[in-house]
Amino acid sequence: MKTDSTRIATPADAANITAIINAAFRIAEEFFIDGNRITQAEVEKLLAKGTFLLAETGDQLDGCVYVELRGERSYLGLLSVDPGRQQGGLGSLLMNAAESYCRERGSHFMDILIVNLREELPAFYRKRGYVENGTTPFPEDVETKIPCHFITMEKYL
Repeated sequence: MKTDSTRIATPADAANITAIINAAFRIAEEFFIDGNRITQAEVEKLLAKGTFLLAETGDQLDGCVYVELRGERSYLGLLSVDPGRQQGGLGSLLMNAAESYCRERGSHFMDILIVNLREELPAFYRKRGYVENGTTPFPEDVETKIPCHFITMEKYL
């Protein structure tokens, strides 16, 4: 079954969002970080501050992305696709939905952070029109197996 639309998450979705983010990031990041990427309490806090867009097939959550409106600029993060559904276009569907959502609400730029150790990510985002514009430190309170930092990227919407 194909997912072809997204919806805005509600607080009732917090547990499923937490599970999908942790499943997706565990596979992608286990080489440099142990444990879960996010807690349900953190998801609930983000839901109060920004918006999660969800991709679903029936009542099954296939993927999500977080966006936060910040005036002329918006932030996008936690792009997550169920490991069994990756490489099928859901990441692009969620990115398109997130960019449209922010553009329709007056944002002119989208900002993202990617971990420098995830070597496949810059090319993925460059294909989508993002350009690198700097670096920022990785949170000091997150223990990593390998030193790392964030690469900052932006896109004009």
